[in-house]
Amino acid sequence: MNRSMGMLNRALKIAVRLAAVAVVAAPVAAAAQAPSIRSGDPVPRDVREIYDAGCRYLARTQDPSGTWKDSQEGPGVTGMAMMVLLASGEDPNHGAYATNVRRALRSIIRSQDPSTGFYGGNAGMGHSSMYQHGFAMLAMAEAYGTVDDRRLWSEEGGEGKGMSTGNSLELAVKLAVTSAKKNPVGAWRYSPDATDHDTSVSGAILMGLLGARNAGIEVPDETIDRAIDYFASMAAPDGRIGYASPGGGSDATTSIGTLVMAIARRKDMPQFSKAADAIKQSSRDGMDRGYPNYTRYYRAQALFQADVDAWKEWNSQLVREIKAQRRPDGGLVAGVNGGDGGEFAGTSLSLLALAVNFRFLPIYER
Repeated sequence: MNRSMGMLNRALKIAVRLAAVAVVAAPVAAAAQAPSIRSGDPVPRDVREIYDAGCRYLARTQDPSGTWKDSQEGPGVTGMAMMVLLASGEDPNHGAYATNVRRALRSIIRSQDPSTGFYGGNAGMGHSSMYQHGFAMLAMAEAYGTVDDRRLWSEEGGEGKGMSTGNSLELAVKLAVTSAKKNPVGAWRYSPDATDHDTSVSGAILMGLLGARNAGIEVPDETIDRAIDYFASMAAPDGRIGYASPGGGSDATTSIGTLVMAIARRKDMPQFSKAADAIKQSSRDGMDRGYPNYTRYYRAQALFQADVDAWKEWNSQLVREIKAQRRPDGGLVAGVNGGDGGEFAGTSLSLLALAVNFRFLPIYER
């Protein structure tokens, strides 16, 4: 798909989504039933209430610079929070969070090294890593074609004041592709020049690349194919995807492997079927608790791609858990089992797990 066609397709998608939002927001419909998703299945009222409160919380706590500042700040964290706002269904150009979205986009673009394309600038900086780059790249891909670049810099003097979303995303993709070429197995680690690998960082980068490709940005097939082969090589006979070696993986890494194979349209792979079976079984047995927000984020998407019925069953449990964690201000506390990601990243990751209910982000479509 060329760039102009990608822009057109995404513009049509957002128009359809916004029309759906207008229908479910009509006073008569709102009084009669909870909002509905495009598939016709009802969205639980609790989900919409939790999500709307979370969006308002993120909008209030955004720094004037466009970032969300705490111990885990960076362009990837900004991207996570921005995706929460994009997934709300509000018009990203004129809706309630349009200004917040533009601020976040400008912040991510400003963080980018214009010579390398790396989000976060110097790789030696504390907040910079390929994790940040991957999540920022995915967020930019989700914004590309839906956020009007003509308005992006309007608060700061108009067009020409900064790079466009598309140009920034193309630079970010080039950095990720070049990094994979340097890696012996076509994967990624913390630094763009790393020669080692793990499935967690690799999943963040690969999802960013897949999102960019879906948005119409050119991504070499070789890069995607090598990365998928890497994930397949990390699968154990029981289906679980390892972290830095085959087998022994967590719910998070197994969910990541399931998801990237699905989004790359490789559901025909035996490793996909086994990994999907592993996360379905694990979702019934109980989730790993080491990184609950991070695991929720990938588990929700992976189950939805693998088995909608299994996702629906697990999603009901997820809603109960997050409802119990909701604070009066709309943020989410970690809960008795601990948390991960810091204040804003943790809240954003769990809200994004709920966002699968809405299907407004292209990456959440089947």
